[in-house]
Amino acid sequence: MTKPPATVTQQNPWQQLRQFTRARIALGRAGHSQTTDTVLAFGLAHAQARDAVHLPLDRAAVESALSNAGFATLSVRSAAPDRAHYLRRPDLGRRLDDASRDRLSAARADSPPDVVFVIADGLSALAAQRHGVPVLRAVRDRLPHDWTVAPVVIAEQSRVALGDEAGELLGARQVVMLIGERPGLSSPDSLGLYLTYAPRIGRTDAERNCISNIRPEGLAYERAANRLVFLLRGAAALGCSGVALKDDSAHVLPDEAAGPGNAIET
Repeated sequence: MTKPPATVTQQNPWQQLRQFTRARIALGRAGHSQTTDTVLAFGLAHAQARDAVHLPLDRAAVESALSNAGFATLSVRSAAPDRAHYLRRPDLGRRLDDASRDRLSAARADSPPDVVFVIADGLSALAAQRHGVPVLRAVRDRLPHDWTVAPVVIAEQSRVALGDEAGELLGARQVVMLIGERPGLSSPDSLGLYLTYAPRIGRTDAERNCISNIRPEGLAYERAANRLVFLLRGAAALGCSGVALKDDSAHVLPDEAAGPGNAIET
């Protein structure tokens, strides 16, 4: 009786690289197709991305976390009445509803705050809930001591440009949107920061600075905070943001990863 040939198991060197990234590398194949585990992992990642888009923002949880961290808050909504309208009508997500507009107008201080922060669901409420407050705490520790900070605005059904209206109504010198970015197949909870100097309705994307991919597997909270405060100081000194404000933080903060400065609008 002939013995079957011995099976030789070879370790794929690509597998060792998977420990350093969640990117879809070393997928392998079975004949002309992908392996079963790869197909199942893709289905799971796709489902997680879809869930992140539709997941509602737990406003009460964010308010509680901010209160515990010592932040005052204001809650607002965009003109989009629900998630379905928000996804189909991006324009509605860029403007506040009437009640929110009145609420911010009533909260305007006599002297303009140096900055107002807005935590917004965007296209991933999961990102805002997980990373918004830790990032804010890291930023607060790095801001100039004489800067005044307006109450943190929590925005539901929000797009990036909604921050311009919120900042204008509060009379803030600068606004920073902390908003959930469009989910990817390996990053359903990526947070983006958008800085605008002298916010007002009608500002364009060219007038903003963006720091993207903030999450434990991407840009760390502390590094994101360092870059943001660098840009905030620069915007205050130069009186501008966006393409007129260059991110030279890598030269000043050599240990910080500069990373990409642009992201798709959410």
